[in-house]
Amino acid sequence: MQATGTLSVRVYTSQAQIPLEGATVVVAAPGEEGKWKLLSIQCTNSSGKINTIQIDTPVPAESTSPNGLPGDGAPCALCSVWAEQPGYAMLQVENVQVFPDVETVQNMELIPLPQGLCSLQQRDERDIPVQNL
Repeated sequence: MQATGTLSVRVYTSQAQIPLEGATVVVAAPGEEGKWKLLSIQCTNSSGKINTIQIDTPVPAESTSPNGLPGDGAPCALCSVWAEQPGYAMLQVENVQVFPDVETVQNMELIPLPQGLCSLQQRDERDIPVQNL
């Protein structure tokens, strides 16, 4: 049996949190045999947001280990989120945790690139360690 959680993503630039319209956001989850399962590809709106995504999560009653990995008794599902906009460094956030019946909000700050660099030449990766519940 599965439960669902939701994921919202907001893409912006600078400490003033200026929304980036038209940024491409990809959400994927680890799949079988080391392959990725594509969950969503969207472009941000004028507020820098994408439509909320529903993600399958473990049922709370089946969570047996607060430190476990998904599929191993963990209370959450994990996914990765990539955001890219021309003129900005691509940002990749790994191990975003999505819990059942909870909306997870992932804020993504993109850093402007020096003129002449491509977003695929310079990117920022962040790994969120599993929370010790």
